[in-house]
Amino acid sequence: MENNLLGNTSLLVSKLCFGSLTMGPLQANKSPEEGGRLLLHGFEKGINFIDTAELYETYPHIQNALNQWDREKIIIATKSYAYSRETAEASLHKALKEMNIDYIDIFLLHEQESQYTLKGHWEAFTYFMKMKEKGYIKALGISTHTIAAVAASLEIKEIEVLHPIVNMAGLGIQDGSIEEMVHLLEKAKKMGKGIYGMKPLGGGNLLKNYKDCLDFVLDLSCLDAIAVGMQTIEEIDDNVAVFEGKDIDEALLTKIKNKKRRLMIDFWCEACGKCAETCSHRALMMTDEGLVVDHEKCVLCGYCSKSCPHFCIKVI
Repeated sequence: MENNLLGNTSLLVSKLCFGSLTMGPLQANKSPEEGGRLLLHGFEKGINFIDTAELYETYPHIQNALNQWDREKIIIATKSYAYSRETAEASLHKALKEMNIDYIDIFLLHEQESQYTLKGHWEAFTYFMKMKEKGYIKALGISTHTIAAVAASLEIKEIEVLHPIVNMAGLGIQDGSIEEMVHLLEKAKKMGKGIYGMKPLGGGNLLKNYKDCLDFVLDLSCLDAIAVGMQTIEEIDDNVAVFEGKDIDEALLTKIKNKKRRLMIDFWCEACGKCAETCSHRALMMTDEGLVVDHEKCVLCGYCSKSCPHFCIKVI
């Protein structure tokens, strides 16, 4: 497995980052023990980089794996929607406690949109900077679905790591094309920012072009690593093979290509509209008939299910 320095940080990360969203309650709903086994298999295959977030509720899964592995050999990136000192402190405490660790390698402001959202979360970011000085965090950054946030980050030297959407179709980029995104990421790379991409398969929407999608992101020199969500041993093995330039089992490749996931709304939905308000991709609409999903816009992130008071929404 190829390893790269994450920009100007001292963090050496595997090219394949283990995205933990899909194993957790928002999607596959694996138990911490099941998730731990998947992570351990990834570690054994050479993956040393995990992407998580407070929203994903996969801290227990990661703790389970770290209880059986050398924590010092693993790089953990997490994310929070914290906007104030108090919410930032709570987010950091929760991450350290629930993963049973002493420090976070990378802490990101979650889903930033522009210079204005960064300004609105700056009190939290300032707190994280102070915690970095005290050794509780090693590097700071943002995750984003927008080109505007990447552009804004170029003006802020304290933002060391970027975690943007990158896939060959530009699916999920809210304010421009994949060409525009890559152009800015190349600029960020030259400035020393560490960059690891997300959603190379468009949240599952691009699975039929699985190999082409991964080849696309692997050919981008601006990416130090790429986070891929993985729910099974077979998915881990196939992704590792692609990242290492090896042939993959054709039967498993066919299975991956034919796997189709969709957003499912359970029958007990009360049409409260909270999910539609949460969806930044405008893939959920309230109509006279109830909640409607625009599957062309949905990137299967599962964030909407977190906002549902009755847990009516699932990715299947």
